[in-house]
Amino acid sequence: MDEVSVLAPATVSNVVCGFDCLGFALEEPHDELIMRKINERVIRIIHRDRFDLPTDPTNNVAGVALQAFMLAAEIDHGFEVEITKHIKPGSGIGSSAASACGAVVAANRLVGNKFAEPELVKFAMAGEMFASGSRHADNLAPCIFGGFTLVRSTDPLDIVELDFRPLFATVIHPQIEIKTSEARAILPQMVPFRDAVRNWSNLGAFVAGLAKGDYGLISRSFEDTIVEPVRKLLIPKFDDLKTASIANGALGGGISGSGPSVFMLSETKETATLVQQAMRAIYSQTGIDFNIHVARIHAKGVRFV
Repeated sequence: MDEVSVLAPATVSNVVCGFDCLGFALEEPHDELIMRKINERVIRIIHRDRFDLPTDPTNNVAGVALQAFMLAAEIDHGFEVEITKHIKPGSGIGSSAASACGAVVAANRLVGNKFAEPELVKFAMAGEMFASGSRHADNLAPCIFGGFTLVRSTDPLDIVELDFRPLFATVIHPQIEIKTSEARAILPQMVPFRDAVRNWSNLGAFVAGLAKGDYGLISRSFEDTIVEPVRKLLIPKFDDLKTASIANGALGGGISGSGPSVFMLSETKETATLVQQAMRAIYSQTGIDFNIHVARIHAKGVRFV
């Protein structure tokens, strides 16, 4: 096999009470990647989109991840990858993760599946480190494993795949920029013990709610007393979006990644569509351009086409 094509899904990370450890994969949008073996031991990157991303592999998330992969694989050939991004960089729904994960999963197929999924996440973490300056895997894990994942540890890497019942996400992406570095800079350095305990409790209850299909428990657990109170100030109309979404049947939601995207989870696609309409009504009044996606939580991560 000398060529493969993959779809790498958008992902939501943090998931309110699961800061830096919890994430899930969306059925759409996704990036498209075509990976080819080439005789030279180099990496060539071709972008087929409008985002003007760098093609130098040392300055590209997919390229950096592939460099880590090639070093471990000890191969005598290289790769050419064509990337068509449908996940806008800086959107808060795992654009860099999709590039890095799609690249290493495709490359792994071309070398006979040398590496297991956790090892692929490690290679993708090199790309994520380049993109954000942090070796977190809360977007990478669901992008590769699919569904809901919890990253118990990054050193050593320990990923837990979570059971879940059907859920649908409504994600609004205001066309504003929030740099991950800036969103991290405003995080509190000291956390009151009471707030920490409340977040731990919510995360445990949320995971239990997923496994049991207890939508009421999931809804009650959608609370973050640490990160959301400071980061929501970067997103216009955040509180209005959340209030209107819950009034229209959403279980709850919050900031996707470091923003500016905001997600809400619903039990059915019909409810998720009502939430979409409520979000659109609010943001149509702001003068800010935006996109809205409705998608189910997908059990598969990067998939071959």
